[in-house]
Amino acid sequence: MFEAHGWATIRPTPENRDSGDQELSDIFLADQAERTNHPAYDTPAYWQLRERDAARRQRVSELLADGRVTAPDDYFHAALIFQHGETLEDIWRAHLLAQKAAEMGATQTIDGKDSRWLAAATLDRWLMYQGKPQQYGTQFVPDGKRYRLWDVDPATTDAERAANHVPALQEQRKHAERLTEEDPPSGIDMDKAPQWLKEAIERWEQEDSEDPEDS
Repeated sequence: MFEAHGWATIRPTPENRDSGDQELSDIFLADQAERTNHPAYDTPAYWQLRERDAARRQRVSELLADGRVTAPDDYFHAALIFQHGETLEDIWRAHLLAQKAAEMGATQTIDGKDSRWLAAATLDRWLMYQGKPQQYGTQFVPDGKRYRLWDVDPATTDAERAANHVPALQEQRKHAERLTEEDPPSGIDMDKAPQWLKEAIERWEQEDSEDPEDS
């Protein structure tokens, strides 16, 4: 499945290890290390990475079933593994695991983002993969010309974002602009894009043609 932006890659350091399950911690660090130089979508290296992601999710499922995921940061690590999933079920499981981590008081952070943020981000990704507006505004996608903040539910307030450790909406819009400046998209193969993204790009192109000042 196409991977959207929404999470900075971890830089593995000794403090990322907690007192929870050592194997899970090692799986987590391996998962994040592979994203230091993320392969381009639909390349052989990309699909090889997805195969390793699937193997990691399978092993974490076994650890969960065996009762070895018990510490707050264990749940954070497991949530990160599942948020790289292929299906809506994977992403929803990541959301539930992140919620559990937050409820238990997980202290793990990545570039200042914690389990509360991760719970918000996984909910947003789950909604986005269904073509629905995200709730908090954590997910960014390329439209072939620039990165866009995926559509956001206007009913969500910045106070609600702050409560879930998500920046204000205006700051998220500026982040989309920074992503474009740092790594501008060079087009997008619509034949290989997921349906939810195809439909959004078609809608955005129509909106831009009706309001050229926003294009």
